This record gives sequence, structure tokens and C-alpha cells, in this order.
Amino acid sequence: MNSNSADRAGGGASPADVLRLIRGGQARTRGDLQRLTGMARSTVAQRIDALTEHGLVVTGQDSVSSGGRPSSTLQFNHQAGLVLAADCGATHTRTAIFDLGLNVLAEQVSDISIAEGPETVLDWLSEQFTDLLRTSGLQARRVMAIGVGLPGPVEHATGTPVAPPIMPGWDGFDVPRYLQRTFPVPVLVDNDVNLMALGEAAVAYPHVSPLAFVKVGTGVGCGIVTNGTVFHGAHGAAGDIGHIRAADHHDVVCWCGNVGCLEAVAGGKALVADLHDTGVRTNSDVVDRVLAGDAAAVRAVRNAGREIGGVLAGLVSTLNPAVIVLGGQIAEAGQYLLAGVREAVYARSLPLGTRDLEITRSQLADRAGITGAAIMTTEKLLTADSIDALIAAR
Repeated sequence: MNSNSADRAGGGASPADVLRLIRGGQARTRGDLQRLTGMARSTVAQRIDALTEHGLVVTGQDSVSSGGRPSSTLQFNHQAGLVLAADCGATHTRTAIFDLGLNVLAEQVSDISIAEGPETVLDWLSEQFTDLLRTSGLQARRVMAIGVGLPGPVEHATGTPVAPPIMPGWDGFDVPRYLQRTFPVPVLVDNDVNLMALGEAAVAYPHVSPLAFVKVGTGVGCGIVTNGTVFHGAHGAAGDIGHIRAADHHDVVCWCGNVGCLEAVAGGKALVADLHDTGVRTNSDVVDRVLAGDAAAVRAVRNAGREIGGVLAGLVSTLNPAVIVLGGQIAEAGQYLLAGVREAVYARSLPLGTRDLEITRSQLADRAGITGAAIMTTEKLLTADSIDALIAAR
């Protein structure tokens, strides 16, 4: 049994436990740690020394004393390392650098099609990260981990895309290993809408659970967060509502090969096809037409909201979420999508499920995904196992 395991067995606190108390604000001094953990002063000193040696804790200004020598405050060092994050969509990607306190140090949005394939996209992504580090004057050796969101199903345990409909060539591709050729650090990968849900829940709804985040972009997807944690299901497929069959659309063929999928009926690609004869070519065109008051576009988007709401009514009955958040590019079309969703959900769900249900638009908008990627990665870095392994390796 190593020393950290012995500490836990004896009721003591490991370095990770101590860091959690400091990071969460429960402990600001060594005295606080003694009181909260029951550890001796010498043991607390050992834990603090280990965390300080790795730059995770710094000593701040002296706290106010009630008598005797004042105690120096202990602070989590946000600048101990860097996290790289990417939110990859169908046609554009947002990349950013965060410190461990989730402060954005650099960020940019660029156009690239996910359909260009994994090697092309991931080589480009590595170049984007390298350029961001260089232009920001930040050292690559300070990067501790990378978090990536992809617009398709991802096996959570391995970070591997699984038969993603709009990502040709990505099925089974080892994304973490490929990125580690340039950045030899842990790489975490998840479905983009899961990360949007995580970001929205943490920032806009930290005390609300469960939360369902519905992305309406080129396709339709849903991420579910309960008690601050993404619900992935057995393998990472939870929330894939885009391929649930919508009612009365048995003649619509989806690009996944099935018929009547919600995504093929109400996603951005479907809306563009419906409005193609009016000159609409992109999701942005759909939104622009709606905001300009174009009757055909307004009708199409509201109908799409009704189709999505019809499927979400099943989710309300199954999950009983406290809030449903709509995000993605099509959700930028004012209140029309939202109105259609609300209409169908309230009409098809039992009163108990909708009594206190909030259905609203994303507060983080296009920054939800990148925020979630950073949260996923920093939380993994600061788990007990990760911190204790870092301390033990010294």
C-alpha cells in the first residue's frame, strides 16, 4: 500500500483531497485543513509542500487574525498549467487555451469541414493549437491535457468516433493517439452536444438537475447532465435523439440509412433542403430569413420545433428534466423554434412532467461547447487519481 492509500485507510486526506478543499474554498489556511481533515499539523504541512512543489497551491496574503500570529492563506494556482480545447462542428471549429481556473487565454474560430477526414482535420487542429500557443506567448510544455468535442457519436471510454453519419472516415479512428503525436498529454474526446450540455449546466444552471441540452444545427442531438455529470449511457450513445423516428415521416430517408429520423426531418440540412427553391443554401441563410420575417422560413422553423418537441415529449416522460436548453445555429432563429418545441412538449407530456419544466435558449450560445470541453478536461486533471499520481511520480 502506498502512502496515499495508507492515508485514506487511516482516515487522513490525500494531496488531492487537500487540493479539493482549497480549490472549493472550504479551506483557506493550514488551520482550516487541520480542522476539516483531522490531520496533524505536520501531515498537513507535508500535503501542502507536495502541492506547492508542483505549483498547484500558492501562498497568499495573511488572513485576518483573531489573536496570535496570522495564518497565510492557501490558494489554488490557476496558472499551474494549460488546457487546450476544441469544439468541432460540421463546418467550423472553435479552439481555445484555458488555464486551470477555466479562464480563456486565447481563442479563435476557423472554417474547416469535418468531412475532410480525421488526418486532415486533426493535423489542422494541432497546427491551430500550436499557432495559438505561439501567438499568445505560451509554452507548449505547460499544456497538461486536451479536450475535444466532435459532431458525432463517440465511445466515451476510448474517445473513438463510432459510425458518425456526417464524418466519413472517422469511424473507429483513434483520435487521442493521433493528437498525442504532437502533444504527448492526456486527450479526452466526447460528442459535441454532451460538452455543450456540460458547459451550459456548469455556468448557467449549476444547481439545476437534470438538464437536457438540444443542439439543432446541421443535425439534431441531445446531451444530458445530472448532478453536474454527463450521462453517457453504457457506451456513450445516450441522448442521440436525432435518429429517433419522427411521427408521420416514413418517406423521408436519413443519411444514416433509416427513414423518418428526426434529424432528417427537422435538422438544419432538412430546413435548407425545404427552402432551397427560395435561395437558401446554408443554416445561416435559414436563420437570416427567419430574422428578416420571411414567412416560409418562419413556418419551416416552427414546424421543425414541433417535430423536435414531439420527440422531446418522450424524453420528458422518461427523464423528467428540470430544464431543456436549445442551442446550435438554428436555435438562433429567434423564438420560432422555441415556440414550436414548447407547443409539442406541453401538448404531449403529462402535467407532472411539465409542471416546473423550463424550456429556453442557451445562455452560452456558441461558446457552450468550448466551455464544456475545458470543464471536462480540467475536472479530469484534478481528480484524486490524477493528482495523487502526479504527486507520487515526483
